[in-house]
Amino acid sequence: MNPNLICGGCLCGSVRYEATRHPYNITHCHCSDCRRSSGAPFVTWASFCRSGFRFTTGLPRELEWAERLRSFCPDCGTPLTFMSGPEADEIDVTVCSFDQPATVTPADHTWIDDRLPWIRLADDLPTYERKRKTHAA
Repeated sequence: MNPNLICGGCLCGSVRYEATRHPYNITHCHCSDCRRSSGAPFVTWASFCRSGFRFTTGLPRELEWAERLRSFCPDCGTPLTFMSGPEADEIDVTVCSFDQPATVTPADHTWIDDRLPWIRLADDLPTYERKRKTHAA
């Protein structure tokens, strides 16, 4: 087993992926787009260099929204990835679609301007009104 390999996929198993580089920018995003696309109060993301990420089984459905690209399982609807555009060098992956989500730890909360008023942050992580500060790998 390669300790630098992160594998994951959707709920039904139709789409699987692997990432071979270290994740970075692990964040809880509270933006309204993430909430709407996931049906959850926030989404936890990990960034990877796109060159180190690939789908190994099936292909997700891609949805372009607000000049950004999100992907979902076409069968069960699990949210999988986010990119700032089709040519982006970085791909964000939903941490809870990892086979082992506990292997990463979020570093902050982003887009808290959009945070729902009934979400109480009690983890002492840094917060950013909008975009996170990026730390490329």
